Amino acid sequence: MASFAGFVRGAAAAGRLVVQPRMGFGIVERMRAGLTAVRDCRATAVGTVTLDSYTRVGDHASARRALREGADLNGFPLLAHGAAAVRDLLDAAGLPVQVRHGSPLPLDLFRVMTAAGVDATEGGPVSYCLPYGRVPLAESADDWARCCDLAASAPRPMHLETFGGCMLGQLCPPSLLVALSVLEGMFFREHGVGSVSLSYAQQVHPGQDLEALAALRTLAGAYLPDVDTHLTLYTYMGVFPRTPIGSFRLLEDSVRLAVHSGVERLVVKTPAEARRIPTVEENVEALEFADAIARQAAADCARDHCPPPAGTGLLDEARTLVEATLELGRDIGAALVAAFARGVLDVPYCLHRDNAGRSRAVIDERGMLGWSRAGGMPVRVRRSDADCAAPVTARRLTAMLAHNERRYDREDLVGALLRSAA
Repeated sequence: MASFAGFVRGAAAAGRLVVQPRMGFGIVERMRAGLTAVRDCRATAVGTVTLDSYTRVGDHASARRALREGADLNGFPLLAHGAAAVRDLLDAAGLPVQVRHGSPLPLDLFRVMTAAGVDATEGGPVSYCLPYGRVPLAESADDWARCCDLAASAPRPMHLETFGGCMLGQLCPPSLLVALSVLEGMFFREHGVGSVSLSYAQQVHPGQDLEALAALRTLAGAYLPDVDTHLTLYTYMGVFPRTPIGSFRLLEDSVRLAVHSGVERLVVKTPAEARRIPTVEENVEALEFADAIARQAAADCARDHCPPPAGTGLLDEARTLVEATLELGRDIGAALVAAFARGVLDVPYCLHRDNAGRSRAVIDERGMLGWSRAGGMPVRVRRSDADCAAPVTARRLTAMLAHNERRYDREDLVGALLRSAA
């Protein structure tokens, strides 16, 4: 069976977008059934084993107790099941699989993954630290350095995906997402990892997202020239539409964005995911829908129907953030810690104590994500834009968080009204 990265590379060479679910179940039998369904679905797909909340924070005793008591976990307790069970699961699945965990201190997980022959996982010292817990950034960077060493020296070297381009899921300007994704990729490379994917999460403006993905591709080539790389896009990770049609329209737009930008892999979201853990059938439905849209979008591109990217100077801003960070440390980990300590990197609305918290982002008059306050970051604030200059109140923040929910559900409502009037 091809490696995870090899499968993606082969699909890209054949002109196919790889689609991937966010799937995780507590017991081995259900996890195996889910992976088998993904393998057999009508899509160019890879599998996912998403870990549970207990395992993400290192509470393995609670994960084991939940298994004994038959509790319904929200993911797969990898360490509680052990390396032998994971290896058997992967062998039975018969398709490339990525383990997704969400842990800022994942060394114990990496030990089990390498022992089990897992060849793909994701995260990063910043992206799995600042949004998800109280672990100091320096401690996370040290732990992740040891994880990378394990991944690079494993009998089956692991592919690592940086989660830096998905920071907080929404309301983070794309230049910072691109910079964080590149910096975490450089961190992986510095610790010997030779196969890396760089992530980016769909935001609120397709032209800006196209510009961001082009910038990410350019900077990956500049800073990771000797690494096997591909790009991974995430269907919008923020507040999702409430209606089925609105949800599928948002998913459709993420697929078109992936194809038009040349992204190799798309992590899809199901309409059910905002309310509960999706079933296997719902995951398969989303994968097959995404694959069908991808084929259609590829045909549109062949007919020169691809939309143009925006021209906001995003590449230069992202490169400036990367370069300003690299000046602050003897290695990438130290530079990242220093950059956040000085506010050279500063994630809007992130409450972690190692984040300066002086920056603010807004959806501006063009419908794009921009800066209203830069804090200590070397980025440009559009003072001429009234939306950028206005203060971000709690009411305004709530409205921005629901921007895509309202937008796509409104399209559904308008469509229903037009159909009823016909």
